[in-house]
Amino acid sequence: MNVLVINAGSSSLKYQLLDTKTREVFAKGNAERIGIEGSFIGHEEYGKKDKLEVELPDHRTAIKHIFDILATVDEKPEGIGHRVVQGGWYFPESAVVTDETLGWVREVAPLAPLHNYAEADVIEICREMFPELGNVIVPDTAFHYNMPERAWRYAIPRDVVDTYHVRKYGAHGTSHRYIWRTVDEFMGGAAHKLVSCHLGSGASLCAIEDGACMDTTMGLTPLDGLIMGTRCGTVDPATVFYLNRVAGMSIDEIDTMMNKKSGLLAVSGVSSDSRDVCAGAAEGNEHCAMAIEMFCYRVGQLFAEMAASMGGVDTMAFTAGIGENSVELRQGVADKLAWLGVKIDPELNTIRSDDPRVISTPDSAVTVLVVPTNEELMIALDVEALLG
Repeated sequence: MNVLVINAGSSSLKYQLLDTKTREVFAKGNAERIGIEGSFIGHEEYGKKDKLEVELPDHRTAIKHIFDILATVDEKPEGIGHRVVQGGWYFPESAVVTDETLGWVREVAPLAPLHNYAEADVIEICREMFPELGNVIVPDTAFHYNMPERAWRYAIPRDVVDTYHVRKYGAHGTSHRYIWRTVDEFMGGAAHKLVSCHLGSGASLCAIEDGACMDTTMGLTPLDGLIMGTRCGTVDPATVFYLNRVAGMSIDEIDTMMNKKSGLLAVSGVSSDSRDVCAGAAEGNEHCAMAIEMFCYRVGQLFAEMAASMGGVDTMAFTAGIGENSVELRQGVADKLAWLGVKIDPELNTIRSDDPRVISTPDSAVTVLVVPTNEELMIALDVEALLG
């Protein structure tokens, strides 16, 4: 089945047209700087790349340009899959778009205002432009929806939890689900207790026992958990009250600081990009070195938390931008887990490949893999399952 996968952000719109059977990607691209001066669409078709500088005042204009571009591609979409960041309390799994399910995406948008509103708008536009095509909502939170109550419930009054739906929702669920599926296939069913390490600009760990999510590091929002590119990760909640009362910072200012001005960027003082931070550390920058130390420390610390949620661990998988590409940070995390018997082979760790691969030593207590993620394929497979 040919599926068009759409991932709408607050000022961007990524797309990919692929075949679920052969896994061939016919075309892909990204509309960037939507609503901002200097907008453009980067498009790739059969390996040929092109850049179109066009005015993109809104997502409606962007999606129209994208459909115009895709009209020149021989293969046509038979269904559309939409990545939705926050499914809230409505989506334990992916769902076909109806008036009701689209309304749910908007209803839970306060939990992810920068993403859900834009995603709902794009879904609406696709339905208007191509009413003959079915659309499917694939929420990032769905994989975590049925984790044990002990993991998702917060120790705050039940009436607050029930009225305002305050709980751990997690994120990166589509990626973690793909990693489990791939690891299970690659290892022939030998993996049972997996910690999936999605490490990128946004980062989270997920404890997966025989395919079921047992816990994850992100919480009500993607701000919780690990140190990330610009997000602080877990801090004492009272930090917000303190900065509001003593520093006179508004809630919006604290929100912006913790989401966009913290993490590796804040600690290193150099960049939110781990490559820049690693380069700075290699050159002797102490702040960069501390940023790397803190990142690996937190991954190691929360890895143990994820393992505890399953009563053990037999497999770990690195994925996403940092997890797939950073030799230094994979080694740094492994060093923090040496007490658990984790050992990776330095030579295997340096190999680059688009295929899943084992990088641990034969005597490692935990099998360590690098698994390139493919959220687009996972979304496309859901579309096929629901519409095919």
